[in-house]
Amino acid sequence: MKVVALANQKGGVGKTTTTINLGAYLANEGQRVLIIDIDPQGNAGSGLGLNIAEAKNTIYHWLIGTDDTSPAQPTNQPNLKIIPANIDLSGFEIDVRDNANRDFVLKDRLKTLANDFDFVLIDCPPSLGILTINALTAANSVLIPLQCEYFALEGLTQLLRIINLVRTKLNTALEIEGVLLTMFDARTRLASQVVQDVREHFKKQVYDVIIPRNVKLSEAPSFGQPISVYDPQSTGAIAYKTLAKDLLSRQKVAV
Repeated sequence: MKVVALANQKGGVGKTTTTINLGAYLANEGQRVLIIDIDPQGNAGSGLGLNIAEAKNTIYHWLIGTDDTSPAQPTNQPNLKIIPANIDLSGFEIDVRDNANRDFVLKDRLKTLANDFDFVLIDCPPSLGILTINALTAANSVLIPLQCEYFALEGLTQLLRIINLVRTKLNTALEIEGVLLTMFDARTRLASQVVQDVREHFKKQVYDVIIPRNVKLSEAPSFGQPISVYDPQSTGAIAYKTLAKDLLSRQKVAV
């Protein structure tokens, strides 16, 4: 089971969009995929058509141990399940503050699902708090969505510092899966300059595929659908399909 955390403490960079659509396309490739929403905003669940406000079986209850039943719920997409989150999760940090193993709660829970899925994608909140630390501790790798805008690299140093800290103290096997450039607007020179700067900085860690700024990608969550269903011919859909194939090919090379 490959566990990938999608993390960036900046909001609005495409973490949830990437989690949903990468997961959907991996599922289309025959992979058994689980999306874990570890963001109290719960956007991954609502983006896949769930009513998260009324959800009873969420990641929060599973993590704090009030319900040992797997909260993985089916979606409308074959091979794709999700453990949703809602505002209840905002209390997690308080609940575990006296727990000496608080950084390993998610990792320990995932052990019970080890034979059920090929990929687990964790949608992290826009912060570097205890929830993101849990995700990084549980993950094999971290995928960093990075928007093609002026402040793209701002704050990234802090994220990389946290990743290195987790690698040193909590998860020695943690790797950077890759940097994914998102929200690219080909009409602006600035976007192209950002792409150039990021590629110079991260070299081969940057995916070849770039996710465009695309209206269909923005619309799809309001219909509770991944882009593979909402508009599979759109530029955003083609980009995420390419990303999924790239991720799979990298796993085969690694094996």
